[in-house]
Formats: sequence, structure tokens, C-alpha cells
Amino acid sequence: MTVLVTGASGFVGAAVTRALLARGERVRVLVRPTSPRRNLEGLAVEVVEGDLTDPDSLARAVNGVAGLYHVAADYRLWTLDPAAMIRTNVEGSVGILRAAHKAGVGRMVYTSSVAVLKPRRDGQPADETTPSRVEDMIGPYKRSKFLAEEAVKALVRDEGAPVVIVNPSTPIGPHDIRPTPTGRLIVEAASGRVPATVDTGLNVVHVDDVAAGHLLAFDKGEVGERYILGGEDWTLRALLTEVARLSNQRPPLLSLPHGLIMPLAWAVETWARLTKQEREPFVTLDGVRMARAHMFFSSAKARAALGYAPRPAAQALADAVAWFRDNGYLEKGRG
Repeated sequence: MTVLVTGASGFVGAAVTRALLARGERVRVLVRPTSPRRNLEGLAVEVVEGDLTDPDSLARAVNGVAGLYHVAADYRLWTLDPAAMIRTNVEGSVGILRAAHKAGVGRMVYTSSVAVLKPRRDGQPADETTPSRVEDMIGPYKRSKFLAEEAVKALVRDEGAPVVIVNPSTPIGPHDIRPTPTGRLIVEAASGRVPATVDTGLNVVHVDDVAAGHLLAFDKGEVGERYILGGEDWTLRALLTEVARLSNQRPPLLSLPHGLIMPLAWAVETWARLTKQEREPFVTLDGVRMARAHMFFSSAKARAALGYAPRPAAQALADAVAWFRDNGYLEKGRG
């Protein structure tokens, strides 16, 4: 059968595409005309150009496919145009899933995020049942993903769309060409440019395990349910120390209070807005606000229901550093 992957030129979408090809699936990908194709080089895929905000292109993309992996999203912690992020992440997601349902696509996986889950105040890992509201969401990205997941649930409930939801945590690993916000942090740390840390934590997972989790959700997931695809909970200090070890750099020596970083983030963001900078600043107000919590998550449900089995997070870090080094990100100081 032919399956469609959106966001296949991106980090997670490309990993999902490679996993599908590895098990012999015929894969069609929906990519924007302006999207870089580096992650698709050498892959035997059918390319359809279009955009999540263009209904005609969505109808062309879903025509004749049996399954859909909707991975595409505008993933930035800062943007000059939050309304555009909402259009892509919310309206675009509804558009592609509804078009697929109308075309008779029998099975779909929607890529949400643990960003829609509120971290627990006691520092224990949150799971799929942890209560969260849109008011708890910090910044336009988290709000857009929360609203998108709610809209997807409504499609399942009200229109019978056969969608399974997955919530990846913080994927890292090879082929992070952009790179993602976490990838940028790894590049900076591996280049010796992160001398300090803050008291926060995150759940780290290999991008290829996230991709495997998508396929498991397609095969075994229950329609309307969501599954956290995570790995291991690490403090930021532990992560930066491991990256320093892997890249022969000094680990961060200082631990800065969040309040001390806020004025810096404000200044950087203000300058970015005044200069109409499109590129996301390395430090943002929303990023600092999120860092006040330990963003720890449990994948117990996916392990039990899907057979999800991620590798150690240290391997994900090692693969990420090696890929950035081999592809010139560290030598050229790009990030």
C-alpha cells in the first residue's frame, strides 16, 4: 500500500519516512515547494508539492493512499507571526486529516507533542492522563499544538476520523539539518559555547525510536488514544555534561537562576523583533519560562500497549554529536 507522510523533509518526518521504506512501504511525501530536500536525497519516495494551507494540494496528496502520517508542524519556540503558526499547526492539521478521511484513508497517525502536557509540580513524570488546559500552555507553539490536538480529537469524536495520536518528547539524533531548538543547543554545547546551565530537565529520546513508535501506533494504536513516545528523563546539567564529554569540551561550571536569564532573553527578543529577524533567537522568554519546570514524561502506556522500546538516551546524544560533527556543524560553528 502507499502511505503519505507530511513533514518528510523535516527531522522527525524524515525518520518516519526512512522507517517506512525500511519495512517495504511505498511512500508518498507532501512537501512545500520551498522546503529543503536534503533529508529526502537518495530515498525512493513519490514527491507531491503542496502546503497545509492549500486545500487543493491536500486533496491531490491524499488521493489513492491507504495510510497517513501527519508529522508536519511549525516547530519554533519563537516567531514574529504567531497567527501563521496557528494556521499551519491547527487549521493545516484539521485540513489534511479531514481531506484524508473524506478520501477514504483507513488509518492515520497524528504527531502531537508532550508540549501539550503540563509538567507535574512534584517533579514526577507526567503521562497521558495528566490534566492540562490551554491556559497552561506557554508560548504560541505550545498553544498551537494544544489546540491542534483538541481539534484532532474532535475529528475523531464527531466525524469518525480513524486517527491515533502520538506525543513525542525531545527527539535528538542524526539528520537534524535545521537544526531543531534542542539540536541547536547540542551544537552550541559541543562547540564549547555553553558555559552555564539552569535548573531544568527534559525527556530525551532517539529520533529513530520516535519514528518506530509512529509505526507501532499505526499498527497497534487505538483510534482516539494518545501515546507518549519518550525516552529517559535527564536534567539539563547532565545532558550538557554528557555532550561535553562526547565532544572533548569542558562541562558547564555555572548554574544560573532563571530570573537572571530573563532580562537577557527580553533584550534578545526585542532586538529580533526590531530587526524583523526570522531566525529564532538562541534564548527566548518562553524558553526560560518553560525551563522553570522539569519536563519529565512517562512512556509506560506506549511500552505496554504498543511494544515501544526506546534505546538509552546516551546513545541518542552520541549519535547526534557524531552526526553534527561529521556534517560540519561543529567545525563551522553553525547552530
